Amino acid sequence: MKNILIALILIAIVGSASYYIWKSKKRGQKCIGCPYSGCEKCKCKSKP
Repeated sequence: MKNILIALILIAIVGSASYYIWKSKKRGQKCIGCPYSGCEKCKCKSKP
């Protein structure tokens, strides 16, 4: 029973993180973890 509960919690965490990344990419954010991801002067290396 503990294993099932732990698995459900992990699935919920991974699922919510994936949903957040998907929604951010859909809005057009280039680098999600960067505080400047909304502006064009972002200095992250993850820009294409």
